[in-house]
Amino acid sequence: MAEIFELSNGTITVKISNWGATITSLLVPDSKGNVADVVLGFDTIDPYMRGEAPYFGCIVGRVANRIRDGKFTLDGVQYSLPINNGPNSLHGGITGYDKVLWEVAEHSKGEIPSITFKYHSKDGEEGYPGNVSITATYSLHSPNTLKLEMEAVAENKPTPISLAQHTYWNLAGHNSGSILDHTAQIWAEHMTPLDPTSVPTGEIIPVKDSPFDFTTEYKIGARIDKVPGGYDHNYVLDLGEEINGLKRAVKLKDPSSGRVLNLWTNAPGMQFYTANYVDGVAGKSGAIYQKQSGVCLETQGFPNAINEPKFPSIVVRPGEKYNHTMVFEFSNES
Repeated sequence: MAEIFELSNGTITVKISNWGATITSLLVPDSKGNVADVVLGFDTIDPYMRGEAPYFGCIVGRVANRIRDGKFTLDGVQYSLPINNGPNSLHGGITGYDKVLWEVAEHSKGEIPSITFKYHSKDGEEGYPGNVSITATYSLHSPNTLKLEMEAVAENKPTPISLAQHTYWNLAGHNSGSILDHTAQIWAEHMTPLDPTSVPTGEIIPVKDSPFDFTTEYKIGARIDKVPGGYDHNYVLDLGEEINGLKRAVKLKDPSSGRVLNLWTNAPGMQFYTANYVDGVAGKSGAIYQKQSGVCLETQGFPNAINEPKFPSIVVRPGEKYNHTMVFEFSNES
């Protein structure tokens, strides 16, 4: 049965469903102690189950982002995937991991509140080869930190695996309108340019002197009109200092509340997406989410990596383990 579970440590309160391992609500304080829900979503689980969410808060897979023409060849075998985004396959297909019920393996309300979800993906599911066992653990490790650890084991066939957490963030509060006044700093000197169907061309280019340069803190809306359609691009995380095996990916700040989110990860890339396709979605507490009312910070393997030998490999072979960790660190700046 699809339910919503709560983790709280007195500072952060997060609600997460076993439907799609989805974050539905995340309450964090500003410097004055005012609490806001900083993620887009719905009040109940029903709209998620009806497919009304444009991937709000969920874990997507078996392969996040786009695979060109829904085709790839692995060890000489060609595989075809469902086409669900123009000519391409997006976020694992028609029924990706965001649209399935995960098992609740553990739910701890102790000193470190946590919840672990498990899902068993079968050989041939959405066209992908091999059985895969997946676990996702959300935990509140410190007063201001949410951690997500995703692991997957290929059981009997080599397969591409690249999971992503698809929360739409608005640090002013989910119902506060556009995120174009937020600032972002992205620890990336390169990005992967796109073809007309939003799949990487295979090139890796510098961001310097372009509207994609967030190597210093920049207002998201300042140059967005120079990016046709808005930001929906993969950044190569090649700048961040590394601490405990994780590198800094992005710092997001809302100047109105002073809330700051720093994201750390061990993934090679991050999709920076400004909710360009959100169009009048009826969300929590009567909010209507319009275009650019949230921003996604989806750490990931590079999009279409299975078809691009120059990109870091996303192939996991039997007995190997895929591991993807994200740490969301909240703070305040005046």
